[in-house]
Amino acid sequence: MKTYGIDHVEFYVGDLQLWADHLCGAYAFEVCGHGGPQTGLTGQRSLLLRHGRAQVLLTTAQAPDHPAARYVRDHGDGVAVVALRTDNVRAAFTEAVAGGAHPLAGPEFAGSDSSRVGVAYVSGFGDVTHKLVERSGPADEFAPGTIEMTTPEPGAAGGLFEAIDHLAVCLPTGQLAAIARLYHEAFGLSETFDERIEVGGQAMLSKVVQDPTREVTFTLIEPDVSREPGQIDEFLAAHGGAGVQHVALRTTDIVSAVATTASRGVEFLTTPPGYYDLLQGRLGRLAVPVTQLKELNILADRDRW
Repeated sequence: MKTYGIDHVEFYVGDLQLWADHLCGAYAFEVCGHGGPQTGLTGQRSLLLRHGRAQVLLTTAQAPDHPAARYVRDHGDGVAVVALRTDNVRAAFTEAVAGGAHPLAGPEFAGSDSSRVGVAYVSGFGDVTHKLVERSGPADEFAPGTIEMTTPEPGAAGGLFEAIDHLAVCLPTGQLAAIARLYHEAFGLSETFDERIEVGGQAMLSKVVQDPTREVTFTLIEPDVSREPGQIDEFLAAHGGAGVQHVALRTTDIVSAVATTASRGVEFLTTPPGYYDLLQGRLGRLAVPVTQLKELNILADRDRW
């Protein structure tokens, strides 16, 4: 399968407007489309948000048997669908199923000759599914016939983020190798990193899978149960199984992105001061002064090579 990046992520949420207000107010996303029963989306309401090339679809259920209602009951608000962009949805669906993904909905196309979108659905991990998306026509169109596009409000601020960089996925113990193999065989992603991480008495195992262009990246993590329970165990217990722990946003100016979002109410984890005392000696000259990194609690590292 040839992928062209993460097309969008879809959150199933209980309060649609609360999420939209937060993402727009704190992270400078813009509402670019909406859908519901009036546009052919039965039993749900959805809002499409964009910032740079990052697209987030927020969906809330209006019927108790809608998949979003079941997801929120079982897991709370979270990422339920990760959409992968492909040049041929029919071929991608066939390859994914042949590689071990379970078919959920075969390819369907909507739109006109000038704007045509094809989608299919297959299983991923836990209750998270993958939507395979093929697009042709105007880039501004999202889902012809179901999402009505709107013009963002004048003066809406953006420019902080480029795209979705990666997704971090927490898995129950014993699933890491199998899920990494699924992404290779069903979606054509290759394992590019494998490590065991120790933090105090806690430990976790991690594998990174990516497409050749590194536009699709999943960091897969499972806890090491031979050590003390840690943050991965806490997520799995709170979420009720495997799920997306975080969505990472790529930026060309992390200092500006952190400072701006912090001023809008986003809370960041704090870093022990001793980390920065040792940083320059460990990494050498840095693109951002250590004083700025320390002030904003920004971590820094280099590739192994």
